[in-house]
Amino acid sequence: MLFPKKKIELEDGDYYLTPEGYKCFTEQYHLKRGYCCESNCRHCPYGFNKKLKNDI
Repeated sequence: MLFPKKKIELEDGDYYLTPEGYKCFTEQYHLKRGYCCESNCRHCPYGFNKKLKNDI
């Protein structure tokens, strides 16, 4: 059974805008979210690295 994801309200320091205008989430935001999404995020505090992941 799938559970809906909780909505995390954005606060100061949760993201910044890149020169291209995209939101880039910070380590602070990822820690509030509480899990790694394995999307190779720029500021991942969980140490995920797509290049090092062994896919079976």
